[in-house]
Amino acid sequence: MKGHEALAPPGADRSCQTDEETMALGEEVGRALRPGQVVALTGPLGAGKTVFVKGISRAFGLDPATITSPTFTFVHRHETGERGPLIHVDLFRAETPRELASIGLDEILNAGAIVVVEWAERAEAHLPADCMRVRIDYAAEGRRIRIENPHPSII
Repeated sequence: MKGHEALAPPGADRSCQTDEETMALGEEVGRALRPGQVVALTGPLGAGKTVFVKGISRAFGLDPATITSPTFTFVHRHETGERGPLIHVDLFRAETPRELASIGLDEILNAGAIVVVEWAERAEAHLPADCMRVRIDYAAEGRRIRIENPHPSII
């Protein structure tokens, strides 16, 4: 793929220069996701976490324009058909364990759906040990994206 390296070995950094390249990488990850998998997204504000989720959504046949960050509602559920729901969680405003409990985070993570969590560092104790971790950072040109614990089909 132009603009970012093909999914390299686990933990290797990828470079994406544009939102479209970030979405393409997200879409590649999304195609490999299966029900019950959790993707933990971390990175600074505005780094591209929601853009990456838009790419994942494309792999499910969803219109990326319909994907917005659920900052105020914490959770958006998107029905995707055969692959089950895609649940998008944004913990930017979650500050206490009580808030995590009030949105039913443990139930969401164990519901058998594909779950993508932005600001996942705020729920570290709740995340499954085998979740895929995606760190998105600013880079000199675009974004640097590190994927750890990827599904074998995207290594």
